[in-house]
Amino acid sequence: MGNREMEELIPLVNRLQDAFSALGQSCLLELPQIAVVGGQSAGKSSVLENFVGRDFLPRGSGIVTRRPLVLQLVTSKAEYAEFLHCKGKKFTDFDEVRHEIEAETDRVTGMNKGISSVPINLRVYSPHVLNLTLIDLPGITKVPVGDQPPDIEYQIRDMIMQFITRENCLILAVTPANTDLANSDALKLAKEVDPQGLRTIGVITKLDLMDEGTDARDVLENKLLPLRRGYVGVVNRSQKDIDGKKDIKAAMLAERKFFLSHPAYRHIADRMGTPHLQKVLNQQLTNHIRDTLPNFRNKLQGQLLSIEHEVEAFKNFKPEDPTRKTKALLQMVQQFAVDFEKRIEGSGDQVDTLELSGGAKINRIFHERFPFEIVKMEFNEKELRREISYAIKNIHGIRTGLFTPDMAFEAIVKKQIVKLKGPSLKSVDLVMQELINTVKKCTKRLANFPRLCEETERIVANHIREREGKTKDQVLLLIDIQVSYINTNHEDFIGFAKYVIRKGWLTVSNIGIMKGGSKGYWFVLTAESLSWYKDDEEKEKKYMLPLDNLKVRDVEKGFMSSKHVFALFNTEQRNVYKDYRSLELACDSQEDVDSWKASLLRAGVYPDKSFTNHSHTEKNGISENFSMDPQLERQVETIRNLVDSYMSIINKCIRDLIPKTIMHLMINNVKDFINSELLAQLYSSEDQNTLMEESVEQAQRRDEMLRMYQALKEALAIIGDINTVTVSTPAPPPVDDSWLQHSRRLGKRSPPPSPTTQRRLTLSAPLPRPASSRGPAPAIPSPGPHSGAPPVPFRPGPLPPFPNSSDSYGAPPQVPSRPTRAPPSVPR
Repeated sequence: MGNREMEELIPLVNRLQDAFSALGQSCLLELPQIAVVGGQSAGKSSVLENFVGRDFLPRGSGIVTRRPLVLQLVTSKAEYAEFLHCKGKKFTDFDEVRHEIEAETDRVTGMNKGISSVPINLRVYSPHVLNLTLIDLPGITKVPVGDQPPDIEYQIRDMIMQFITRENCLILAVTPANTDLANSDALKLAKEVDPQGLRTIGVITKLDLMDEGTDARDVLENKLLPLRRGYVGVVNRSQKDIDGKKDIKAAMLAERKFFLSHPAYRHIADRMGTPHLQKVLNQQLTNHIRDTLPNFRNKLQGQLLSIEHEVEAFKNFKPEDPTRKTKALLQMVQQFAVDFEKRIEGSGDQVDTLELSGGAKINRIFHERFPFEIVKMEFNEKELRREISYAIKNIHGIRTGLFTPDMAFEAIVKKQIVKLKGPSLKSVDLVMQELINTVKKCTKRLANFPRLCEETERIVANHIREREGKTKDQVLLLIDIQVSYINTNHEDFIGFAKYVIRKGWLTVSNIGIMKGGSKGYWFVLTAESLSWYKDDEEKEKKYMLPLDNLKVRDVEKGFMSSKHVFALFNTEQRNVYKDYRSLELACDSQEDVDSWKASLLRAGVYPDKSFTNHSHTEKNGISENFSMDPQLERQVETIRNLVDSYMSIINKCIRDLIPKTIMHLMINNVKDFINSELLAQLYSSEDQNTLMEESVEQAQRRDEMLRMYQALKEALAIIGDINTVTVSTPAPPPVDDSWLQHSRRLGKRSPPPSPTTQRRLTLSAPLPRPASSRGPAPAIPSPGPHSGAPPVPFRPGPLPPFPNSSDSYGAPPQVPSRPTRAPPSVPR
């Protein structure tokens, strides 16, 4: 087919692709793209067709390629083509491919030479190609024709740059031999994106169309206008050959004959022609593959390690073994029991790093959620005091009670205890739900056997719900037990008259100095009395004042005093303290006074009506919560405090007992059930063969894993072969490319020369050579910047002196410039 050199690399890469084709995956080894850049009618399409070995691209004069053609070559046993815009349609006749390219181009760009940057995507399948992407780009033009926009030069330039800026794109800079190479736009664009010249290969076409007596020997020998990778000359088919249906194989034979018979090229014929160009590209591809192999090998080894453990279990799979299902069932149930135990009790290999689950979540329910639900049952203080008040009055009935009734306390406490049933039952529900969630997570390992997974989950979930009912019965029983007997002899219960309403420092301000007055004492207020001590250690009691018949009144603040004062007095005109009719107490602020008055109000000590600031009292929300019966209010306050004390005991007891009950009746019972009874219930529920029937997905996964394991091992072995077979060729040394920079600046300063002058600048007449130089000469290496090979004199005329710079097309230099060798003067 003409691309014999390229086929040398096909078996190596195809072995990798065959290894992955068994997995239904494509090889991850990305090969470079090859973009062909050049002017109009430079022969770009012919160069591309030589890679494919087929004649399928449009031909003609002027601008023929008006849209980028992205050509993907795919190695395949059959040979055909497909377009992205014609999905499902296969083209086996490549003349039809050409017509489709022309029609698709006209559909978007019109019939009058318009252009578009929207690419045409063509995929060619063939056994004679390597997986590559070739890009046929519109020819560089400067003068718009037909429907072309005025800025067509810049549009085509931007279009080309979109492709050649990619690092994995090899650039074939195509220039016809009968035009000016020094002003080659293809070379200039390549230099911009590839300043080191590692991706650029110069291609000289139409060598057979040069004027008689001229040749491009100096260019092809890389002497006149050197490139790092040099130039390759090719002779494509003429339009007459194409019209005459001359095939590519015959054209390559004619090309070979041309180079061997031409006196200027026969000594370098082995480095010219399409086969050599393919060989150069083949070496570039080989280098690229060798460069990417280390990372590719690391990826394959990582994949191999990730599946090795799972594949190890599949290796022992023996479907013909009659005892396999019995062994598998026992192993699965045992593994399920171990997983459930670990998730409840905690274990390193079953840790969930995304959320709380299993035993940790149940622990949170026990010690955070359940106590929070109890605390959340906030009492409505106003409603509770009203209930206590009604209970006291209803218990006394028609009689007037002298003492705080025990029955009112019990009635209120029992009502509060019953309210604990809600949070307790809710905790059972939460634990049950978490146990079922844990079972579902543990059955994921049984997913390979759908019936076994389904039956295991059903049996265990039913048992959990059964235990839920028994646990709730036990929880309700515990609450009822607490209601049945109110133990007022509990060591933590404060008992009657023990409850302290308030403690704090107050100053007694109306007692004489000689008697220790105007001094701070530590006051303790209960429902029955007000006592004060020497200090807050409460060891030395100074006095205890009963609260019967006491009231509170305000005292005006003294002129020199910074204290705020209120007084306690007896409504029956008796002395309050020794010989004093009232006890004046002072605070540092009015807020403290109001707070103490509110505490005294709770103890049944009311403000004196004649001195009460009603608006202030109502503003603080005090009067609406209390009755105006001091004795009843003290009884309400006493029972209220006793209820608080007793309920704290009950709450502590319930918070301890409920988790223990749930743990015993639900969690431990379920663990015992899984370990001892689950297997028997599975056997009794369904036939063993039905339970252990594999899912289709599992069988496919096992086969895929084993295939992938073998493919990965084979791919790693193939990579070793590629490293052994292929030889990497180092890049040629840099060359003096200042001629590119000079021609760039020259194009900015003066108008382009005439076509005649262009031809003369490029193609020099051969000088007389010694007889020894006329025969075949040895291969000449690409000269570096300081090569000793003298360039052939340039006849038409001298070029201006080259500037001493290493920048690219006038761009700011990236490194300090290095002196370059100026070309010798050329005689006129």
